[in-house]
Amino acid sequence: MQAFDIIIVGAGHAGVEAALAASRIGCHTALVTLNKDTIGLMSCNPAIGGVGKGQLVKEIDALGGEMAEAADTCAIQFRRLNASKGPAVQSTRCQVDRRMYQRYIAKKVAAQENLCLIEEEAVGLITKDAAVLGIQTSRQALYSKCVILACGTFLGGVVYFGLEKYPAGRRNEPASIKLSQNLRSLGLHLSRLKTCTPPRLDGKSIDFSRMSPQPGDSEFRPFSFSRPHLPLLQQPCYLTYTNPRTHAVIRSALRDKKLLLAISQGTNPRYCPSIEEKIIRFSDKQRHQLFIEPEGRDTDEYYVNGLFTFLPREIQEKILATICGLENSQITHPGYGVEYDFIIPTQLLPTLEVKAIKNLFLAGQINGTTGYEEAAAQGLIAGINAGLKVKQKPPLILDRSTSYTGVLIDDLVTKGTLEPYRMFTSRVEYRLLIREDNADLRLARFGYLAGLISKQGYAGILKKQESIEQGIKYFKETRVSDNGRKISLFQYLRRPQIKIRDLSPDLPLITEDALGVIEAEIKYSGYIQRQVSEVKNFRHLEKIKIPENLDYAKIPGLSNEIKEKLSKQQLLNLGQVNRISGITPAAITLLMVWLRRKQADAP
Repeated sequence: MQAFDIIIVGAGHAGVEAALAASRIGCHTALVTLNKDTIGLMSCNPAIGGVGKGQLVKEIDALGGEMAEAADTCAIQFRRLNASKGPAVQSTRCQVDRRMYQRYIAKKVAAQENLCLIEEEAVGLITKDAAVLGIQTSRQALYSKCVILACGTFLGGVVYFGLEKYPAGRRNEPASIKLSQNLRSLGLHLSRLKTCTPPRLDGKSIDFSRMSPQPGDSEFRPFSFSRPHLPLLQQPCYLTYTNPRTHAVIRSALRDKKLLLAISQGTNPRYCPSIEEKIIRFSDKQRHQLFIEPEGRDTDEYYVNGLFTFLPREIQEKILATICGLENSQITHPGYGVEYDFIIPTQLLPTLEVKAIKNLFLAGQINGTTGYEEAAAQGLIAGINAGLKVKQKPPLILDRSTSYTGVLIDDLVTKGTLEPYRMFTSRVEYRLLIREDNADLRLARFGYLAGLISKQGYAGILKKQESIEQGIKYFKETRVSDNGRKISLFQYLRRPQIKIRDLSPDLPLITEDALGVIEAEIKYSGYIQRQVSEVKNFRHLEKIKIPENLDYAKIPGLSNEIKEKLSKQQLLNLGQVNRISGITPAAITLLMVWLRRKQADAP
């Protein structure tokens, strides 16, 4: 009998972060996967980051995760998205070498102490008295104190090529059917989601001269805070468009009612729709962007970002023949769709532990999310919390005012999702406080206390914090002449057109990475103070705890609809209640009074 502290099922982005975190905390950890050769595989696009996603990657790095280092090491292009806007919405995106990224992750996993890799299929959980004791694989029983499921799209997965479909989690990889059935038998509520990929093309068959080159930024900052600079020979991406002829091909294909029915069934991603869904939903648009992205430095394969599709290969070939620069392109791998099971995430605690089954944690697409970054952030938090539970330490719960990761998890466990959830800056109320540039200042303490950040690394963060404080103090105390009156440099720099680098070099010794934070803090100081005040009100509700197994039916004054909604979830505090759709301010006030009265009456 093999026994571990923690078992992780699935070796995608969520599973890898969970496994590395748990083992680095000091737990004897097993990573169970169907195929050792696909550890860390980038199933879809060869890129890390993006709007809202770049912030997640920075936070993963700040907490001691691996994704940022992997992206920096394997990068072939960096771009700053929303660069013309304020720092609250600026995000980093990095094009990476797909094969190099996978090799990097596999090497990290193989070299990690306390981590055992097992190539077997997980077919079910071993449970007793509503607690997990381990997993049953196709070959043996494995026992542990905690289990983390990070199954990606493999849970009950079905792959679609037009009307053709077969059980699979990814192209040519078997689905996890028995585990899905086992989770249902344990009383968990599951539903189905769909997603799809674009075709990959042979670069030798693409006419890049007829497209617009999209070079990387000449100046950029890597994802990892431990790398102030990254020498990089960048490769361009290319921009082309669909056109009315493309749309006519797709509409013609969708006249096949069987094909249209197969494509339209299930819940598709709203924010990463298939090309056929774009044509249906945006029928007035004459064209849609397509980004032709390199898969790596040592391959001629290219990824057609924006041409996600469920359509058969022959239709994909007809579509490509209508697009400028792709008329003669050759498909190396056709696009395809996949439908899979996910757990309704309101069944989870903010630690990502399942409410109904103790010591069972879930991370990644099994919770209804889409994207590498969302998966990795969840995997890291699940790995940390499973490790802390094994070590009998308090859990790590990040709230909405602390991080994008906190917003992601809070949205899932309080609101749930009916479609693949994707992170955006627009989902984050306090985004001016939780920017990319200060992720290390916000979160490194948690990574350090968990054991994922070294003492030396944390000392560097504290030094950066000190440099920022000294810089802000200098700008507040230093006076300059402005049209005959003396004002502080702090006031002077609040003007949008004035940059710190425009000042004389006679500045105190401030590190380069601190300068950007200082400038943002000065430029947006008024708005920041307003958000700080809002956070105080938010935390007031978060502090009002809800007793476990509270019977909402006994609270007078609540409508039956609200009682029914709240009874379905095990909510921890009044802040979570406030974020449930349909909960009125009057209901919040009533609950607040009732809870305080009960607390006052308690012996």
